[in-house]
Amino acid sequence: MEYDYEYLKKQIFSLTGIDLNAYKERQMKRRIDTLIAKHKIVGYDKYVQALKTDKALFEEFVNYITINVSEFYRNPDQWKVLDEQIFPELIGKFGKNLKIWSAACSTGDEPYSLVMALSRHVPLGQIRIIATDLDKQVIAKAKVGLYNGKSIEAVPADLKKKYFTQVGPSYKIADEIKARVEFREHDLLKDPYPSDCHLIVCRNVLIYFTEEVKEEIFVKFQKNLKPGGILFIGSTEQIINHREVGYARKSSFFYEKPM
Repeated sequence: MEYDYEYLKKQIFSLTGIDLNAYKERQMKRRIDTLIAKHKIVGYDKYVQALKTDKALFEEFVNYITINVSEFYRNPDQWKVLDEQIFPELIGKFGKNLKIWSAACSTGDEPYSLVMALSRHVPLGQIRIIATDLDKQVIAKAKVGLYNGKSIEAVPADLKKKYFTQVGPSYKIADEIKARVEFREHDLLKDPYPSDCHLIVCRNVLIYFTEEVKEEIFVKFQKNLKPGGILFIGSTEQIINHREVGYARKSSFFYEKPM
């Protein structure tokens, strides 16, 4: 019997809960083949057997496909403002079915943080986050939902215990959290924006753009917020001319579209 990549994917899912179907096959297969060759192992079946018996090899494999650095609850003080002030106000104005967009979401740490934070106020079944990024690969990794220990350090202890499962040296986020996020490919510079949002979160991304482009994006965000909606930006960012582009400054890093 020839043990092909389909066999490997099934075995890896059984061993780790990691769904390799979420990754681009050609690139992931090439990376795994390189890793197997490094250990001079011949065949996927022998590699799977080795993963089952060799803890170091198993941990190496899990680390190998979770190499991107990401961070949940980045800048915890700002997430405290979101939890204690912004979410209650938005729910008071718009009800519990909030439309939230995590723009340039990278590997999923931000939208999954939003789901967990909002779950303190709203039943999980009522939460829906739109999460977008230009990069197909980071979206694929976000859908897998596997992170290293450092990236989840700032997650509140009760949420960490409730929604993460350790897999080797890494941590897998619960399917019930993943189910509340809809990932889409999106280019902030040219694609249509989700409309009528109650909250838009775009953090530590616009620092890479020119001032002119930043302003264009802030204007587009404003147009796609509902009156009374909030834009949450990163700790390295500010909207200097916020009044001119249609915002009221609510607090540091939170800007409101006036009613």
